[in-house]
Parts: sequence; C-alpha cells; structure tokens
Amino acid sequence: MADAFPPPERGAAHDHRLPPVLRAPFEARTWREFGYLLLNLPMGIVGFVWTVTMLSLGAGLLITFIGLPVLALALGGCRAIGVVERARARSLLWLDVDEPAPVRPKNRSRGGLLAKLGAQLGSGVNWRHVIYTLVHFPWGIFTFTVSISLFTYGWGLLTYPLWRWVFPVYFGQDGLQVYGSSDGHHGWWLHTPADMLLCVVAGGALVLTGPWLTRGMAHVDRVLVLGLLGPSKLADRVSELESDRGVVVDTAAADLRRIERDLHDGAQARLVALAMDLGLAKEKLLEDPHAGAAMVDEAHSEVKIALQELRDLARGIHPAILTDRGLGPALSAVAARCTVPVAVTVELPARPVPAIEGIAYFTVSELLQNVSKHSGASRSTVDVWQVEDRLMLQVSDNGRGGAALTGGSGLAGLAERLDSVDGVLVVDSPAGGPTRITAELPWRA
Repeated sequence: MADAFPPPERGAAHDHRLPPVLRAPFEARTWREFGYLLLNLPMGIVGFVWTVTMLSLGAGLLITFIGLPVLALALGGCRAIGVVERARARSLLWLDVDEPAPVRPKNRSRGGLLAKLGAQLGSGVNWRHVIYTLVHFPWGIFTFTVSISLFTYGWGLLTYPLWRWVFPVYFGQDGLQVYGSSDGHHGWWLHTPADMLLCVVAGGALVLTGPWLTRGMAHVDRVLVLGLLGPSKLADRVSELESDRGVVVDTAAADLRRIERDLHDGAQARLVALAMDLGLAKEKLLEDPHAGAAMVDEAHSEVKIALQELRDLARGIHPAILTDRGLGPALSAVAARCTVPVAVTVELPARPVPAIEGIAYFTVSELLQNVSKHSGASRSTVDVWQVEDRLMLQVSDNGRGGAALTGGSGLAGLAERLDSVDGVLVVDSPAGGPTRITAELPWRA
C-alpha cells in the first residue's frame, strides 16, 4: 500500500537542538513541497485545458463515429497526465504510489476496435484521471496563490530592512508606502525603526507558519494522487481474490491427486493383493488345510494394515476427532504422534468455523511434521489463542533453525494456502535456532 506520508529526510543530519518550528523553513522537505505546489498551476492548466477541450470535442462528434475515438484519446491523454503527476509526486513528495492496471477488454477474442474503445470508455480508472484533471485545476490555482504569497510576503517583510534603500525619497519620505494619497503628504510609510521592527515580526511569523501550511496543502495533494491516480482498492481486492481462488483451486486439485495416488498405491493395491491371497487360500483349504489357514492369517494381517492406511488417509482428509471434539484434542493427538515431545496449549473462547478450524489443524500438523523431519529439536511447543478477530497459531522448537519461506519449499506452499483465506505466515528461524513460526487466520466462531 502506498504511504501517504513521506519518510524522514534521506541522508540528512538534522540539528535536533532547534525546535521543529525553527527548522521547518530551512528543511529540504519544505522547499520540495513548495516547488510541488508552484508546479500545480501549470500542470493544472495543461490537464484542465486538455480534458475540457477533448471531451467537448468528442461529445460534439458523437453523432458520427469519430466521437468515440476522440473520447478514447481524451481519456488516454488523462492517463498520460497521470503518469507525469505520479512521477512528480514520487520525486517531490516522496509518495510511493503504484501504477493502476492497464485497461483491457473483458473479451479480447472478439469485438476488435469497438471492444477496445468500449473498454477505454468504461474504465473507472480512466474517469478517475479525468476527475483529477478537473479538480486539480482550481486546487492548483489556490495552492500556487497561497504558497507564492506566503513566500513573497514572509521573506520580503522579514528582510525589509536590508532592501529598503531601493525606494527613492518622495516628499521627504523614504521607504515603502503602504497606503496614502498620491501627493505623499498623507499615508503610512514604512521608514521608522518601529515600522521596520513590525515588518520583521510579521515576516518572521509568516516564514515560521508558511512551512506548516505548505505541508498541509501538500498532504491534500497526496490524498488526491493516491485516491484518483493510484490503483483502486476494490480492483486490488478483486485481483487478490482471483489469485487466492487460483491457489485454492490448485491446492484442492493437488489434494485430490494425493488422495488418488495414496489410494492407488496403498490401500487399493493392498486390497487387490488381499483378494488374490484369499482366492488362493480358498483353493488351498481343501488340498492343504494348514497351508490355507496360514494364508488366511496373512490375509488377516493385510486387512489390518489396509484398514490402518485407510484411517490415516481419512485423517489426512478431515480427522474425526477434529469434528467431534474440536481443535484442542485434535492438536494433542497430532502432537502425540510427533517424534519430538510437544507441549500443546489451546486457549479459545469458542470453536472457530469448520473451514478455519480445518486449516488451523493442517497448518499445525504440517509444521510438526517439519519439526520431526528437519529441526533436530529435543522439544517443541504449540500455542493457539485468539486476538480480537484473528486466530493465532505458533509452533516453536529448539532445533537447528534455518527455516525460510523460499520458493518451492513446504513453508512457501503453506504460506500460499494461508494467504488464500487472508491468513499470514511469519517465520523467525535464525541459523542455530530456535525456530518460531506464527500463523494468523481470520477468526469466525
């Protein structure tokens, strides 16, 4: 997300012995923002003239086909102005604003030129750029007028004793005439020490307050650039949901392939062999009862193994203990199967919804498998608790450390699964340990 406030001065060594009100007129940030506000007027004129002229021309030509391309050209020009404005905001306001996504037709396979024109004219991003050019013109007039007035009157009055000599002597008076008649005999002339002291005080007040007014106006510009020229939050959210949907679909497909592979290579193959052994045992019972009984015993053992594999497979899909007793007992059962001693602490006011509960269970289960296989730890802990609207999971161990969310690793895949439900996975695993992995999920009871 773009930051509406600039970072601290880069590479600047501030003299913190002076209060901020005295430092502000001489800081680089003040002069950058002052330059930005001065450029608002010419940029506002260019944007306003282009937008009003081209939109008026395009609207007038809508009775012919030429009007649509002219309107599309007008919107494209506004997008180009937005590129310049974002670059100006980055360089002078240090505003980190992203480029909006390009406009594409929803169905690019047909429609041709009309589809492209329709996409341009129906783009909310383009029309936000139009609104920016229209709004920025009066705002640019205001900021230019106020900033140049503050600068001119502030520094002019503050330094008035230094340049008073430029005024010639009129009617026995030397200095600046604030008001009065043309004959010079009536009015107020700034030429006495008290007058000059008053000018210095008034100028100093404007110089000291000017930077804060400048920063306030620059902040309004930041809001305009972020709100009208930056990416739409709704569009970003839609794109994020589309990406998450892809992750969920891929994960579900991978789980189905895993279940199919486990059934085919494990329980199914064992049951086929069992059927063959029972057929042979049936034939042997009449010829050699002792050999037939031995084969039946072997088949009985195979049945037990096949049943265990089916139980493990069912547990991998959704364990019965999780459905019946909840997250705490289910995680304790997982910890009991871990090769490393695990202490489980679950403090939840209620059971989360089944979808979140299942994701939390499999997250902890996979993390404990990593502890068993890769950590070299002698002990581990699992903590589950709720913080406001978030479900927190934390798995820690005293192993060798070095775990990372690198591409292709199991943790990276786990992070993608959590991200698909607005979850977060944070890994803290320095070399040499200890390792602390924290998962955060949305809480829905």
